[in-house]
Amino acid sequence: MAEKGHLLSSIFFLTLLHILHFSSPKLQVSTPPPLPILPLPSFSQLKWQQREVIMFLHFGPNTFTDSEWGTGAESPALFNPTSLNAAQWAATAAAAGISLMILTAKHHDGFCLWPSKYTTHSVVRSPWKDGRGDVVKEFVTAAAAHGVDVGLYLSPWDRHDRRYSHDLLYNEYYLAQLQELLKKYGNVREIWFDGAKGQNAPNMSYYFSNWFAMVKELQSSINIFSDAGPDVRWVGNEKGFAGTPCWSTINRTLLAIGAEGISEYLNKGDPKGTHWVPPECDVSIREGWFWHKSESPKSLNELLKIYYNSVGRNCVLLVNVPPNSTGLIAQEDAETLKQFKAAIDTIFTINLAHNCSVKASSQRGGKEGGFGPENVLDSDHLWTYWAPMEADADAAREHWIEIRSQQNQALRFNVIRIQEAIGLGQRIRRHEIYLDGKKIVDESSVGYKRLHRIKTGVVSGYVVRVRITEFRAVPLISSLGLHLDPFWHPTGCDLRE
Repeated sequence: MAEKGHLLSSIFFLTLLHILHFSSPKLQVSTPPPLPILPLPSFSQLKWQQREVIMFLHFGPNTFTDSEWGTGAESPALFNPTSLNAAQWAATAAAAGISLMILTAKHHDGFCLWPSKYTTHSVVRSPWKDGRGDVVKEFVTAAAAHGVDVGLYLSPWDRHDRRYSHDLLYNEYYLAQLQELLKKYGNVREIWFDGAKGQNAPNMSYYFSNWFAMVKELQSSINIFSDAGPDVRWVGNEKGFAGTPCWSTINRTLLAIGAEGISEYLNKGDPKGTHWVPPECDVSIREGWFWHKSESPKSLNELLKIYYNSVGRNCVLLVNVPPNSTGLIAQEDAETLKQFKAAIDTIFTINLAHNCSVKASSQRGGKEGGFGPENVLDSDHLWTYWAPMEADADAAREHWIEIRSQQNQALRFNVIRIQEAIGLGQRIRRHEIYLDGKKIVDESSVGYKRLHRIKTGVVSGYVVRVRITEFRAVPLISSLGLHLDPFWHPTGCDLRE
């Protein structure tokens, strides 16, 4: 009887285990993300990239002398903006959806827009506010009040200061002013350096390594801009156009700030680059960088063309909007910026792909892996993405993802948007896009954002397929969009772009 009781107990225990096993919820083990491909962006670089459009403010003695490059001999008495209102600058930026403004704290003429204790060639010698004003302070205060971040430009070339051409003396002076700006005026998100100077300028060695080290010591999260980074690079021209391809990666050891013959390398980047230094496209809303009464702002179509060739080619667009001699942004410039913002919203607020089904060649981890093609239609354009199976990368060397219209309703669009999950590196070398089996795009890199305006204008069809044909590592697509741009009316010139 004891053996029978033991047997019944064992059967009961096994039956209970079986019931518990099949009645308990199964724990789902997630598929890990693919390995990143180096180099990678920093947190500050990712935040900078997401700004897309930022603003430059060129303001100083040149504003009052109708010139672009001052001589350094201008009297501070010229600087007298009778209606200066930095709050109007910040309000203009905020109304245009701009989250970062950069001010020329000192341009090539050496005049300082703040009361620097290392020179008297500044606002302290001007009639503005009886020499007690501080443009930089008013700038950062107004920006904070409107929720706009700030950046500063401190020109290395100084045509006024006598220490210029004396390496040690001038570098000490420059570093002292850097410390003033970065210690006195709160958080600065971007600081601008360049190698611009005239052909007849005295020889001068800038201690860039010392400058950069001091900047990072004082504000570790700041992005440093220059020809060679280290955080953001010049795009190689002042037209606002990036190259194709356009890589966020370069090899900084091949570059020197202000060097000749590097524009094309800066414009296109390097798929084998060892450093993540994404490009910034600087362009002025007017012909000049400083305000000139004789000039007018660019047209909306010109600005949209620049947007597609900068933001739409993996860059951030830096638009210069110079205050006038009264100290205000001209009303026509402010209105142009508002129209620009409204046009971008009109084009990109609606994604025609949202009502479509989406399908891909494969997906990492299978249907429950978390890397399905549906991720390209959510609102996270960085950290959710479609990832194909890596095995296919070795086998087929081709991946595709397609958007298919539902209910037999044709898709009508003239812009295609593709975004990579750049937090894990830039990967795509070449891609093609097909509409109902017909190739309509054959292009190179993607990066954070690639915008294709269809050269022939509006197209209509049912199935849009993106084929990734060449890549550095398994491609990761974070977002896809189909958009209708009502401002795009291609001409013969546009077809040759």
